[in-house]
Amino acid sequence: MIETGEIFQTLRMIQEENFDIRTITLGINLLDCSDPDAEACGRRVYDKICRTASRLVATGSEIEREFGIPIVNKRISVTPVSLMCQGDPRPIARALDRAAKEMGVNFLGGYSALMQKGATLADERLVESIPEVLSETERLCASVNVASTRAGINMNIVREMGEVIRKTAQRTADQDGLGCAKLVVFANAVEDNPFMAGAFCGVGEPECAINVGVSGPGVVKRALEKVKGQPFDVVAETVKRTAFKITRVGQLVAREASQRLGIPFGIVDLSLAPTPARGDSVAHILMEMGLEMAGAPGTTAALALLNDAVKKGGVMASNHVGGLSGAFIPVSEDIGMIESAKAGALTLEKLEAMTCVCSVGLDMIAVPGDTSAATISGIIADEAAIGMVNNKTTAVRVIPAIGKQAGDTVEFGGLLGFAPVMPVNPWRCDDFIARGGRIPAPLHSLRN
Repeated sequence: MIETGEIFQTLRMIQEENFDIRTITLGINLLDCSDPDAEACGRRVYDKICRTASRLVATGSEIEREFGIPIVNKRISVTPVSLMCQGDPRPIARALDRAAKEMGVNFLGGYSALMQKGATLADERLVESIPEVLSETERLCASVNVASTRAGINMNIVREMGEVIRKTAQRTADQDGLGCAKLVVFANAVEDNPFMAGAFCGVGEPECAINVGVSGPGVVKRALEKVKGQPFDVVAETVKRTAFKITRVGQLVAREASQRLGIPFGIVDLSLAPTPARGDSVAHILMEMGLEMAGAPGTTAALALLNDAVKKGGVMASNHVGGLSGAFIPVSEDIGMIESAKAGALTLEKLEAMTCVCSVGLDMIAVPGDTSAATISGIIADEAAIGMVNNKTTAVRVIPAIGKQAGDTVEFGGLLGFAPVMPVNPWRCDDFIARGGRIPAPLHSLRN
């Protein structure tokens, strides 16, 4: 039960500390829309989404007005398209984007393939279509899972995704590679993630479910300002208590949306999701702990403490925590990360080290436009290895900025923000990537 006192605390967080609910995401199972005819499948997909999600945006707006809690995005995630389409997936992509526009949602995720162990013909068709689809749709997001702790790393698809990312960047070069901002490559992808671009409705999910993603870096930073100079035990306890409050609000919104829509409540993802707005930065939390800039020595340790404390506090606030949960470090979406990258304090290698302890991975990073497909694949392979060995979700969302070099800036707008183009290690890995095959799963994957 949410107490009155918690509501007043929430109002303070909203008014003074940039708190918001980042997203309400409606997951929809589309397996019953399968049809050998791609056009027919697209029509069935469109009809089911419009039928199921017809009140999603209106309900989110009602909750915003009644409780005074900002809900930044309303989103939809669907069954990975490669599981329900055995033919040309492009008509389904167009139907999904059309449905997203008709429903008024900000993004729709699920143009996805799960390829950690191998590829079906449907997987291959979907991956091949990604550059074209993301250049021609507005709200559709794509993801590909290339590795897992149980299966290892599928280096064939890792190699291919380097090419796909470059082609997508080239096809959306007039938008600074915006198509790549809607494409993420995963290891250990989760089935109930409400955050884009990696959201999809997994096969273990119900017919439909409401998943909520919270934010709150500004709230955590303000709380830490009150314990300046105190030991890390106090820092961790402060973050835990603050994460509890943040997650309780997510639980309230999820419960209300579930009841009003008559759709089961899935999970609260208790991630600290930043924005480009000042006062809403994960990097600034790390600096509040005593770092001059994000990327300074000690950054990985600070992020590890933050991530762990957020999870410990959040799981006490909701019976159903899931998704990615923890702290995100997307460069273009976090003003502190942007400033650190510009200053040279934050490098690609330091970001990779930080991903060992954060909730996602190398996220929203702009790289020079002439970065080769093999180098991009090498970056994906490194990040997938971190996820595989550590039994955690990792991801790569990298944007080759065509025609731009390190030090230039790319602009995406909105929550996607802007970013400095970061330098990439110049030494090549072409022969490594050309090997293909599968990197075997680690020994500790054998748990049954």
